Amino acid sequence: MPSPEPKLIAGNANRQLAQAIGRRMSMHRGMQIGLVDARVERFNDQEIFVEVYENVRGEDMFIVQSTSNPANDNLMELLIIADALRRSSAARITAVIPYFGYARQDRRTKARTPISSKLVANMMVSAGIERVLTMDLHAAQIQGFFDIPVDNLYASPVFALDILHNFKGAMDEVAIVSPDVGGVARARELAQRISAPLSIVDKRREKAGEVSEMTVIGEVTGKKVIIVDDICDTAGTLCKAAEVLMDAGATEVHAYITHGVLSGPACDRITKSKLKSLVITDSIQPTAEVKACENIRIVPIAPMLTQAILNIWNGTSVSSLFDTATLEPIYEPLYPGLAFE
Repeated sequence: MPSPEPKLIAGNANRQLAQAIGRRMSMHRGMQIGLVDARVERFNDQEIFVEVYENVRGEDMFIVQSTSNPANDNLMELLIIADALRRSSAARITAVIPYFGYARQDRRTKARTPISSKLVANMMVSAGIERVLTMDLHAAQIQGFFDIPVDNLYASPVFALDILHNFKGAMDEVAIVSPDVGGVARARELAQRISAPLSIVDKRREKAGEVSEMTVIGEVTGKKVIIVDDICDTAGTLCKAAEVLMDAGATEVHAYITHGVLSGPACDRITKSKLKSLVITDSIQPTAEVKACENIRIVPIAPMLTQAILNIWNGTSVSSLFDTATLEPIYEPLYPGLAFE
């Protein structure tokens, strides 16, 4: 008979997060819920092979796999795991993708370029995935690339709790800043949650990858500034924005970024920058270099993802997790005594 509990399986992208979700799910359900026993490995030519050792016939399966670096390998792992589960007669396959790779290729910016995120969506559906749970998609319209349900969670409610906890007593000095015009909606939402003013850093590029000029739109003098964005890759723009904001009169500059890609020289840049702190989630498994960086702090998303998985399994609302007040009891151990109003 199928198990009365949801079942988790994970690729190699972020096993720490998958195990944390399993631990929290065990606590919620009052029984041990571990990862389904399987092997996800590579042949000598780097071909990916998956073998599931447990019976999954008729089971409600959740694959936990970020499509982060190496993006192609992790994406193929996700697709092959889904195919293995479908061919093993799983009742439903949900892909839990905390970081959705290829999301920055959501439109044609020039002639003769692909829309890779649409291609990835087609591949996932063809592999047998019936539902997607992700967080802070780079472009919200990617949900429309799928012909299956997509639940896009937001990190801003968790960030709001973290800001209210760490800036307690100084909230009147806090200002939220969007690092570019495209991220204004995301920054505005967080600013409204914590009742803080909003400013924008307008950047102009002479050529791709190089910012020639930055201008602060709004008042940041004497403020503890918080830059809000969804992705931090090489951290070049983020560190330059911190300099511009300090020159504009900010007393401190912090950053809250959902997905810490942090590739190449990012950690070194952040260490040497004027950023007092960078807060990221563990949607991408942090490297040893990221963990060793003194001014980078990691907020766990396992509590939110666990609740979202249980809500999907129960057939209850996932949108309830968009509210900070709903997440407060879930994150109570992290921020004890914090009363959200």
